[in-house]
Amino acid sequence: MASVITKKELQQLPVIPYEKIRDYLKTGHIFFSSGSYTFSGIIQRLTKSVWSHVAIIYKDEELGRVMVLEAEPQVGIRLIPLSKYIHDYKGTKRPYKGQVVIAQLNFELEKQNLNKGISFGLDELTRPYDNWEIIRIMLRILFRTGKKEKNRSYICSELVRDAFVKAGVLIKMHDSYISPQEIWKDERVVMKYRVL
Repeated sequence: MASVITKKELQQLPVIPYEKIRDYLKTGHIFFSSGSYTFSGIIQRLTKSVWSHVAIIYKDEELGRVMVLEAEPQVGIRLIPLSKYIHDYKGTKRPYKGQVVIAQLNFELEKQNLNKGISFGLDELTRPYDNWEIIRIMLRILFRTGKKEKNRSYICSELVRDAFVKAGVLIKMHDSYISPQEIWKDERVVMKYRVL
C-alpha cells in the first residue's frame, strides 16, 4: 500500500523534474493528483483524502509519447500528454495547480493483460464524465444508502478501476463507490515519483 499521506507531507516530498523520469515511466503506472481547485477540494473533503484525481499512464513507445488516460469533468474520457499537466495545464501556459505523483503496482502485469486494460480505456475514449456521480456519492456518504447507478459514464476512479479489472487486477471499493483514495490505499500500490 502507498502510505497514507497528508497534504503537508505531500507538499514536502521532493519534486523530481519530469524530464529526468520521463524515460522510466511505463504504461500501467498510476497518476494521482491533489489539486488546489474548487472541484478538487470537494472531492478531497467527500473522500477524506489528499487525492482529487487518478488516471493511468499510457506510453506509446513508437511515438515516444507519455499520455494520461483519464476521465475529466466536462470533457469525458481522454488522452492528454503528461507534459501538459506539468507545463501547460488547460492551455494556460502554467502547470497544474497542485501536486502530482506517479505510483505503480508492486508486481509486473503480463503484457497481454496490461494491453487488455489499456485497450479497454482507449475503447472508452470520448465517453462522458459522470458529473452526477459525484453528487450521488455525496448522498450515499451522507445517508449511508444507495448503490452505484449502472451507466456508461465514468468518474476518474471508476475508469482506473475498470481498466485494471480488464487487466486482471481487482481494486476493492469502499461501500458503494470507489475514489482515488481507495486506489491509493490498495496494498499493491507503491509511490514512485512526485513530478509536480
